[in-house]
Amino acid sequence: MLSREECEALDTADPLAAVRARFVLPEGEIYLDGNSLGALGTTVAPRMARAIEEEWGKGLIRSWNEAGWYPAARRVGAAVARLIGAAPDEVIVADSTSVNLFKVLVAALRLRPTRRKVLVAAGDFPTDLYIAAGVAQMMGVSFATFDPHEPASAIDDETAAVVLTQVNYRSGQLYDMERVTAAAHARSALAIFDLSHSAGVMKLELNKAKADFAVGCTYKYLNGGPGAPAYIFAASRHHATMENPITGWFGHADPFRFAGDFAPADGMARMLSGTPPTLSLLALEEALKVFEDVDLDAVRDKSKGLTDLFMRLSDDMLTPLGFVLASPRDAKKRGSQVSLTHEHGYAIMQALIARGITGDFRAPDIVRFGFVPLYIRYVDVFDTAIAIRDIMQTRAWDTVEFRTRKAVT
Repeated sequence: MLSREECEALDTADPLAAVRARFVLPEGEIYLDGNSLGALGTTVAPRMARAIEEEWGKGLIRSWNEAGWYPAARRVGAAVARLIGAAPDEVIVADSTSVNLFKVLVAALRLRPTRRKVLVAAGDFPTDLYIAAGVAQMMGVSFATFDPHEPASAIDDETAAVVLTQVNYRSGQLYDMERVTAAAHARSALAIFDLSHSAGVMKLELNKAKADFAVGCTYKYLNGGPGAPAYIFAASRHHATMENPITGWFGHADPFRFAGDFAPADGMARMLSGTPPTLSLLALEEALKVFEDVDLDAVRDKSKGLTDLFMRLSDDMLTPLGFVLASPRDAKKRGSQVSLTHEHGYAIMQALIARGITGDFRAPDIVRFGFVPLYIRYVDVFDTAIAIRDIMQTRAWDTVEFRTRKAVT
């Protein structure tokens, strides 16, 4: 087992070590929940103060033009595009992941009007399943799940679209986007990806994979803040024919003409609907600046190192105490999280949080740890394993306070 001193040496050699200073991290806390809500960037609060006090407070309505509010959805979309392997004009920021998935699913079905089936990966995040089932009902087509390990076995000539979250939210399993896309395209179906648990911690190549559409949230590894707007990717080959089912005024070709009939804007702008949440959009834009000089290959390498270390420590210290690994051992098949199961997982996580180490819990028995390479250190991983072992050995988790479920887990 590695010693703490050896972990300190890994931190000293870390090419991303200096990036940690770009985040507001409470003194003495180890934050391992960036896969649910990313940390605050140090420049975001000053940017928001300027947006509120100067642009809104003094600029008022003029700021739509003078402060660049109006084109922000496209501008921030271009910043996201760099992180997901898309062209700058193939991504736009708008609404939530759920709403955006609804948009692209309906668009996909309209692009394949003779197809009668939508497939979603079994075990995907519930909102993806819910939205797909609702769209299928609304559009009068069937809905089914498929095994993402064997996509070709489920996709047939009736399939219009295939939806897959690239990294599974429970296990951290990383799926092969190119393989799933190829299987879909072999049957002339469209491939849609949810990148919520992968964008920001690895290099993504949507265009290389020939993906058709993608959606994703920005409040996890992209650090956009709670409720930050999500994004939509659409391959440029679909721009002229895709239809946004929520035809709001911001998606109009000339919204300030106030025409009575809808005419879609060119390109990704047609995927907008209502007025963007501008303050949240500006916060996200500032947060994304953290990535401007960051090598995503280095981020992925450190992600593998952090998660490998935690799994090794878990094998030595936690497996004998009843924990079972729920994530792939092969780093090439794993995102930037490690999940363990334990029958008392919720109470254990609450006890850990009380000690200043924050992860999260997913029913029925999963404790999740998100290792964000931009601000997590190797010593944080070591200290977390030691703390969990102590909580188990002393039964510190076994209290009414820690067993009582809170609304958000």
